[in-house]
Amino acid sequence: MSDDLICVGAISGSYGVAGEARIKSFCADPYDIENYNPLTTEDGMRSFTLALIRPMKKGFVARITEVGTKEQADALKGTQLFARRDQLPTLPDDEFYYSDLTGLSVFDTGGVELGRVKSVQNHGAGDLLEVQLPGESTTVLVPFTQAIVPTVDLGAGRIVADPPEGLF
Repeated sequence: MSDDLICVGAISGSYGVAGEARIKSFCADPYDIENYNPLTTEDGMRSFTLALIRPMKKGFVARITEVGTKEQADALKGTQLFARRDQLPTLPDDEFYYSDLTGLSVFDTGGVELGRVKSVQNHGAGDLLEVQLPGESTTVLVPFTQAIVPTVDLGAGRIVADPPEGLF
């Protein structure tokens, strides 16, 4: 994925028969997804202009200018929507975009490498760093809290973690 693009949402299928789509927003304020038009696919080959119509359970009903039928909306199910980084707000020092964390090296407080961030996940109870162990395919989920991850140094490409005993 390009460092210039951030995933801000996804199309989760059609809504009704008039070509409207269900949209899942990944923005801190879910309504902000509409402010980042036009949105693109990860490869930049397609772009979409959204107009949110109303909220619904787990997202929004939206009109996509480039979509006119239910079948077209259904065909886009699962499509991730990306905004250019320069469209997004600047974050405070203690907040990060998930894409900024992916790929960073993770070290314990003694300087021993624990692995590399494979992904950032959130299943509703807080953010988790999926850390892939060095030279292995095994991963460990590390709670992304100030107590367990006291230091994130984007410039150096490293995270310092103080994981609970036995996690690694």
